[in-house]
Amino acid sequence: MAALTVEDVRVLLCELGAHVRDLTMAGRAGLPAGALGTVEGRSPGDTIYGLDRIADDAMVDWFSRHWPSTHPVRVVTEALDTSMVLPAGATPQWTCIVDPVDGTRGLMYDKRSAWVLAAAAPNDGTKPPRLRGLLVAAMTEIPPVKQQIVDQLSGVRGCGRDGIVSERHDLRTGEIEQLAVRPSTATDLVHGWASFTRFLPQGKALSARFEERLLTECYGGISADLAIFDDQYLATGGQLHELLVGHDRLLGDLRPLAHRELGLASELACHPYDCCTALLLEEAGCVVTDAWGAPLDAPLDTTTPIAWIGYANAQLAERFAPAIRRAIQATFPSSR
Repeated sequence: MAALTVEDVRVLLCELGAHVRDLTMAGRAGLPAGALGTVEGRSPGDTIYGLDRIADDAMVDWFSRHWPSTHPVRVVTEALDTSMVLPAGATPQWTCIVDPVDGTRGLMYDKRSAWVLAAAAPNDGTKPPRLRGLLVAAMTEIPPVKQQIVDQLSGVRGCGRDGIVSERHDLRTGEIEQLAVRPSTATDLVHGWASFTRFLPQGKALSARFEERLLTECYGGISADLAIFDDQYLATGGQLHELLVGHDRLLGDLRPLAHRELGLASELACHPYDCCTALLLEEAGCVVTDAWGAPLDAPLDTTTPIAWIGYANAQLAERFAPAIRRAIQATFPSSR
């Protein structure tokens, strides 16, 4: 039996992403207005909408028919009540963590692209895999109706920026062109995009207070002409893409800290399946950490809340990380 290499897995995850993208696009075309946003259930980590069901079914179908049975796999996803092992009863050699639609809420109202996120780690039989153990990742864009050109990025740990496979697909013609992965080289935030997640009511005021503290320390106050632009992309995968292609300079999601400070038991936060493709940022030269500057890590599950910070380059991280940590401590004292 031939070994399943990380390159083999990368190709498989890209095929998975394209399959889920295409079936999701086809499935939404046949639904009446409003059906995509119907709440169909809840998982321990999130709300399940009509759009999710289309993508979830496509994902399960793909694994059942296309993952090589000679290399059993455990699939971790919010789409299933428990993880799925294929073939059933086998000892998994790989663990794949998948978010079939990251950005459901934006896509179901046809506002903005969502993403199929998938990553994989080998099972060594000694301990459960974690985010730091992921070796392969792929992210595939699912566009709004009017958009017919989409991106797909994938890579393996250790490949470096030049080893990331980044493609732009024209869904009308089938043509593929190379997409440049060029994170910003800027060393300041002024006249650039820098955002911290606050697109839901829970903790919004605290998050704004954190940002005000941060900008006051870094720029001596918030002057009338301080030009730092904010973009609330309601999809972690989309946020990671914005860093990868050079649109954004600094992004962060501190919702778990805000929820803890307020005493909220909320599932409305980033989870491991949302940030499973962060290894692509590391390979591209970005810096991705937890809220306190440590390497981003968590169990490969569907419930652990994750706070993260992403910097386009090491110079930005060196300049702003200390101030971010001080602003976090002042705003969310219960977080440590």
